[in-house]
Amino acid sequence: MTEPNPLLSIQFNVPFDRITPEHVEPAIGVLLKQAELALEEIENCPDPRDYGNTLGALDVATESLDTAMGVIGHLESVASTTDLRQAYNKIQPEVSAFYAGIVLRPKLWTAIKQFAKSDEARALTGARKRYLKKTVDDFRRNGADLGEAGKERLRQISRELAELTSKFSQNVVDETAAFELLVATEEELRGLPEPAIAQAKADADAKGKSGYRLTLQAPSLIPVLNYLEDRSIREKIWRAYNTRASSGDLSNVDLTVQILALRKEQAQVLGYNNFAELVLEDRMAKSAQTALAFITDLHQRSAKFFERETAALDAFRNSTSHDTTAMCPWDVGYYSEKQRKALFDFDQEALRPYLPIDQVMAGLFETALRLYGLRITPNTTLSVWHESVKTYDILSETGEHLASFYADLFPREEKRGGAWMNSFISGTQKAGKQSPHLGLICANVTPPLGDRPALLTHDELTTMFHEFGHLLHHCLSRVEVRSLAGTNVAWDFVELPSQIMENWCWEKDALDTFAKHYESGETIPQDLFDKLKRARTYRAASATMRQLGFARVDLGLHVEYQPGVNGDLLTYARETLQPYAPTPFPEDYAMLVSFSHLFSSPVGYAAGYYSYKWAEVLDADAFTRFQKEGVFSEQVGNEFRRCILEAGDSEDPTNLYLNFMGREPSLDALMVRSGLVEAA
Repeated sequence: MTEPNPLLSIQFNVPFDRITPEHVEPAIGVLLKQAELALEEIENCPDPRDYGNTLGALDVATESLDTAMGVIGHLESVASTTDLRQAYNKIQPEVSAFYAGIVLRPKLWTAIKQFAKSDEARALTGARKRYLKKTVDDFRRNGADLGEAGKERLRQISRELAELTSKFSQNVVDETAAFELLVATEEELRGLPEPAIAQAKADADAKGKSGYRLTLQAPSLIPVLNYLEDRSIREKIWRAYNTRASSGDLSNVDLTVQILALRKEQAQVLGYNNFAELVLEDRMAKSAQTALAFITDLHQRSAKFFERETAALDAFRNSTSHDTTAMCPWDVGYYSEKQRKALFDFDQEALRPYLPIDQVMAGLFETALRLYGLRITPNTTLSVWHESVKTYDILSETGEHLASFYADLFPREEKRGGAWMNSFISGTQKAGKQSPHLGLICANVTPPLGDRPALLTHDELTTMFHEFGHLLHHCLSRVEVRSLAGTNVAWDFVELPSQIMENWCWEKDALDTFAKHYESGETIPQDLFDKLKRARTYRAASATMRQLGFARVDLGLHVEYQPGVNGDLLTYARETLQPYAPTPFPEDYAMLVSFSHLFSSPVGYAAGYYSYKWAEVLDADAFTRFQKEGVFSEQVGNEFRRCILEAGDSEDPTNLYLNFMGREPSLDALMVRSGLVEAA
């Protein structure tokens, strides 16, 4: 008897141990047909239009397909094989075209408009009222009123964007994994912290090679650029990282040009001047002009501090180095760490022994308990995709099972870089009862080595808290409309729950609950914590400008860029980014074509990278309530949970923020926190 296809009936315990590439295409074929039938049932419903047979049915019509695609896409990101990639690439264009085509179905649009005119629709309140408005707006904005020729072109664009962006992402993963630099002796690694040296040795041994293996994965890349004395090796690593996918068989240059052209055409078919206009209409910023004005304002506020930081670093290098050449990009991290240590007597590596991964996870859970009353316990029943993945349950104060989640924390060659959160299942709320959610957090932090546990840097710690904030946004959602639940919010609001969590990484009371030396059990000494705090705003203007540069080139590409006018893509990107950088870029600088945030999906952060700084304003401002009323205030925590984390997109995000803070956000808190204000 043939075993049933596990992708066809995914339950809460996703059968990762049984899913194979051979299951992908047959399952998606069936699920596409099921979704099609569900939409046809809405269109052909003989009964009078009501919420249940129209919007309610639309909300769940693609649920099984959504879940299966989420699982398949996840596996392609964390456990990719040639067969799985081929299967994923084969189905992705058709699925993307199907989703894009939902708003282009005339009979479905007619059904929605008929319901919108009904007395029931006019009487809707809360999430259902918002869902109706957003659905009508979404259909109109995305082409429901176009003629058939325009609709067909949109379907074609959706297919092409799905193929191109998927290929873009895979090229970045492959280029990152393909690079290695073998160093023969430990002497050549002078300055590199001992854990990084040991990891380089272990990586070489694992590949059956002698010496030390340096890679472009973050746990190898960052220590090399920040600590390695050998400038020539730093340069090789920096150049390799910032020219990924810019030449050869895995080049993303032409793909990026095509993606930009298709996005622009998509916007114009829909009646917009550019892609940014299309995307931002449904964000907090509402327009590219507002986003650009926001970036410009922050730029102007930060510029003089940035100039001072750059001049100070240059002077420091001149006073401590015999190198008379100009400072280059591969020197910035190295001399920044030296200057940080000289100014604050602080070395990030000094914190590693206090941040073993198991205690960091315990710290996340303790913070969630004290803020939101959550209990997080190990789960022993969920199947996983890799032996290193751990699973947990989230329980309420009363023991209610709110959610479960996976934690996949260490780098692997078959796994993409960076850190992210994603959802598998959004629980539903019916008759006042909430079914549990299922989600995950992924990272690529420093792995364990031998008998020593994984010891994190403070930057890796904040990354963990950041992604956990996204996870809580998903797992605490209490919205009856699936499409508005959890992290399904405007992208310039979605980073608020994640970025606000980072603040507890800077609070001694929070750190003392988990940041304990992995051998002695001692908490972080007060003098080391004081150094950490003093160094917090070190080169804050430079960090701000870096993010603003990414945001500016993103908007430039999606508002202004025309190949016939602005010329070569990489030259345009380099020249746009240059004013935000402390040193000149080399002519082969090609970071853009590995910028997965912008080009690894049809939309992603495209025309929306400014969202990180936008949400940082919100998080700095919102955290002032915790600072005033207590960083572990149960009352403030409960209000943040109710107003933000549980609310999803059930209300306009501006109103959600007002519900929590009682006023509009202010830029001042971010500038103060970053130290970008003149001393009194």
